[in-house]
Amino acid sequence: MSDTQKEPLTFMAVHAHPDDEVFGTGGTLARLSAEGVHTVLVTSTLGENGEIVDPDLDEETKQAMFPRLGEVRIKELEGSVAALGVKELRLLGFRDSGMAGTPENDDPRSYYRATFDEAVKRLVKLVRELKPQVMATYDPFGGYGHPDHVQAHRVARTAYEVAGDARMYPDLGLEAWQPSKLYYTVISRSFFQRAAAEMRARGNEGPWNNPEMDTDVWGTADEKITTVFDVRDFVDNKIAAFRAHRTQIAPNNFMFQIPPEARRDGLGYEHFLLAQSTLPSLVLGQKEDDLFAGLR
Repeated sequence: MSDTQKEPLTFMAVHAHPDDEVFGTGGTLARLSAEGVHTVLVTSTLGENGEIVDPDLDEETKQAMFPRLGEVRIKELEGSVAALGVKELRLLGFRDSGMAGTPENDDPRSYYRATFDEAVKRLVKLVRELKPQVMATYDPFGGYGHPDHVQAHRVARTAYEVAGDARMYPDLGLEAWQPSKLYYTVISRSFFQRAAAEMRARGNEGPWNNPEMDTDVWGTADEKITTVFDVRDFVDNKIAAFRAHRTQIAPNNFMFQIPPEARRDGLGYEHFLLAQSTLPSLVLGQKEDDLFAGLR
């Protein structure tokens, strides 16, 4: 039996900001936690430069909140983690870089400007300490190109590749650990298209009504998706986690506009692309229905 197999099953999701954990991995974290897997959420920043969309807050209150927005969002993140049953929350400790092209990108404290080696070292420390067999993060485009998402992808991919090399970061004083699988979170193109059509038919406002939005290129082509994880029994957990992020996800967000009877199928599957694997029995590109396929 390998060292990987001797350790408790552990899943580590690496995200950029509070609320990102719900999109793409919320149901996965909830299901795996319920199955007894040790689930770890790594959040890279506290979303200090985001907007505040809570309709119950007036402008004066919002302006007073901005200087301490990170404090507010860590509390919201803790509420989301509780709703999903995540076993462990870890913070990388970088600052939100803001949207692409904004002045916040140039803040030396930002994740975007972080020394890459330092960012990788912080994550390698967590990988070696917590010993996940499976890691998940964004695709190379970061899902939609946000600088922090792209950075999270680069850092997680590199940490996956070097955490098992004892020559790297020996000063951490931790035994090398090589995770078995690295996944990228993706969204099915057919899901986007169905959701957009249904929302338009219902008369709901949203990006699907923008004529410049081409649903033919939204998301990831279904044939490229390797892993579809059934989380239908945990949709309520996802909704509760979304609601926990009050300053970022308004009550009229399209997630909440999906009729309850349609949520189970509409939000009940999460999609992944198996990017790297050390398991000899797995072939990249083959179809799976379990992120721990080959490990349990």
